[in-house]
Amino acid sequence: MLECREYIASREPTALDRLTELNAWLASVLPGRRLRVEPASADASFRRYFRVSADGSTWIVMDAPPEHENCEPFVRIAALFRDAGLHAPEVLSADLTRGFLLLTDLGRQTFLHVLREDRSRAPALFADAIGALVTWQTSSRADVLPPYDEALLRREVGLFPEWYLGRHLSLDLSDAERTRMAGVFDTVVANVLAQPRVFVHRDYMPRNLMISDPSPGILDFQDAVHGPITYDVASLMRDAFISWEEPEVLDWTARYWERARKAGLPVAQDFSDFYRDMEWMGLQRHLKVLGIFARLYHRDGKAGYLEDTPRFLGYVRHAAQRYRELQPLLPLLDRIENRAPQVGYTF
Repeated sequence: MLECREYIASREPTALDRLTELNAWLASVLPGRRLRVEPASADASFRRYFRVSADGSTWIVMDAPPEHENCEPFVRIAALFRDAGLHAPEVLSADLTRGFLLLTDLGRQTFLHVLREDRSRAPALFADAIGALVTWQTSSRADVLPPYDEALLRREVGLFPEWYLGRHLSLDLSDAERTRMAGVFDTVVANVLAQPRVFVHRDYMPRNLMISDPSPGILDFQDAVHGPITYDVASLMRDAFISWEEPEVLDWTARYWERARKAGLPVAQDFSDFYRDMEWMGLQRHLKVLGIFARLYHRDGKAGYLEDTPRFLGYVRHAAQRYRELQPLLPLLDRIENRAPQVGYTF
């Protein structure tokens, strides 16, 4: 028998139908048990995660409606992480047609949760995260993951003018502003495309790393690609939901760079060059995320992500002030930060 009253009470009828289907599937893959199902987490996609418990054991079930999500990349990329010796969920059962996966449970605490409570644990947790990242990158092979190519880079950065500037701020840019912004985009994309290519998790940050043994447990990797070596470093150091002082970022980035060199990864020989590449890669990601957060609000009705847009604007300003090639963004940032709307939240 399945118990999920809290979730049932909060969902619309169509979601109830989906939950009934999920319950029936769970009963077939975990037969003869009294199962308790409770919400585990949700993300910015249509995926939902539930924790299933019975007889002292727990599992995670992913509900990914096939009309919106494709489970196949998750299954395939989970195997890549596990083949590399990393702690990703094991797929115990899968129904790709209906979009259900039964996974091992990596625990309840993310790095983000722990770091918000106790920042003194950051050195140890970042050491674990850096070690796992180097291992992931050293397992890289060409023609296994989709390429992080110019078309994808430009499509992503284009979310910033389309959704954040246009839809969210209703900001009309002059021809001169558009030209300056396009010039910065061209410069950043050229730098990123020139970087060595490795496996890229694509959202490697404390929210997707779990306190586990071995550490870290790694989640949310289904969008992994083969792309620039600095991308996951930038994601880790310039996090979406928690910020660090520059000396800490420099220290952890240097520790990554040293470990990567020892592992034979093709990082830049000069650390200052690597750090610049990481910050420029970060700029592309930050602009993309600003666009995504605005899209989540206006298209999908998910307002909570907008709370962190000032953090990303700060990251963009930090990079634009440091590098002459990025400084044409500064007048636009001045306009944005004078016009950013106040968003009300209802909880």
